[in-house]
Amino acid sequence: MTTKLVVADPDRSQNTICLAVTPAMKALGVKNRCRIREIPVNIKYIVAPPRMQLYIDCAAEIHSVFLKHFAPQDIYTYSIDESFIDVTPYLKMYGIPVKELAKRVIDDIREIVGTVSTCGIGTNLFLAKVALDIQAKHAPDFIAELNEKQYREQLWDHKPLTDFWGIGPATAKRLWDRGISSMRGIAQLDIDRMYDWFGVDGEILYDHAWGREPTTMADIKAYKSKSKSLSASQVLMRDFCYDEAEIIAKEMVDQLCLDMAAKGLATESVSLYVGYSYTYGVPGAGGTAKLSAETNASSVIMPAIGTLYRRIVNPAYGIRRICLSCNNVVEDRGVFQLSMLEDANKQLRDKSLQETLLGIRAKYGKNAILRGISYTPASTARERNGQIGGHRGQ
Repeated sequence: MTTKLVVADPDRSQNTICLAVTPAMKALGVKNRCRIREIPVNIKYIVAPPRMQLYIDCAAEIHSVFLKHFAPQDIYTYSIDESFIDVTPYLKMYGIPVKELAKRVIDDIREIVGTVSTCGIGTNLFLAKVALDIQAKHAPDFIAELNEKQYREQLWDHKPLTDFWGIGPATAKRLWDRGISSMRGIAQLDIDRMYDWFGVDGEILYDHAWGREPTTMADIKAYKSKSKSLSASQVLMRDFCYDEAEIIAKEMVDQLCLDMAAKGLATESVSLYVGYSYTYGVPGAGGTAKLSAETNASSVIMPAIGTLYRRIVNPAYGIRRICLSCNNVVEDRGVFQLSMLEDANKQLRDKSLQETLLGIRAKYGKNAILRGISYTPASTARERNGQIGGHRGQ
């Protein structure tokens, strides 16, 4: 709580993002998720490398503390370090006020895991999140509580708007351009006008301005997505040229194919987005390739991505970001699209090879067997295979 420390990979460039910033650094004006180069040079601080596996283990341990007090159906893991818990049915059972119950859980986490936790309490999901994000982190006991009346009294004029859950810089700017800089300003508008400006999101924003949120924990638990996809993205540490970035795209699609095979899934189409270096000031390029049949075979998908890449990417620009998505993934039924131009036995051999690759990697690690392109200078696969979520695992 008092050490000047940021969590960032020191082996990366000065543009690397700080994954976490301690309160002592925030007190000096250093913002969370800033880049190393943005930290004032006169501040002496420690750079601690991320240890993502330890972070995951710690998050799992905290979740186990939740399970000591609450049933799984009343817990929704919103992100690796945040959870929503519906404590309504437990207040009578434990016979204590909600704030005391929150303190009991926080103390339990501190004793068992050793970490400091914050808690936002609200009469709905939105108010609980706002209480956490804006108030709890600054409260002496790290607990804040809001109902709709308290929200309007305490936070209606809070600025900036981006502190509120669901309002990003682009939305805040669009509101600012219309003379609105607070939740009070949104609440004083007509809901039809908000819909005209933002569509359905405008209705949600209007409800949030009044402190309302109709979605419940039961709604979240009952939700089923109409379609599913698998995706991967990579931010490159320098400007990659056209040929280098194509190697990265092929490595990424190869890994996605193995992920689909491991999960027994197949896809009907793949999408590619390439972001150019900001120095060019031009928008990125994107497109989708439709496959002849549902498949997870890299021998089918990789050529499709190669063709798509050459069709949409401008060779004149340096590339800093690549995103891939396997769309509408479904259960792999093992059905092949046969044609006079392709040998069915080859497709079976490809599938067998894929299963062999998965077995070798499961036993000896992801770098035990790789494609030749992963040994070229532009490759990032070997480094990324030792990472978790794009960061150091250990």
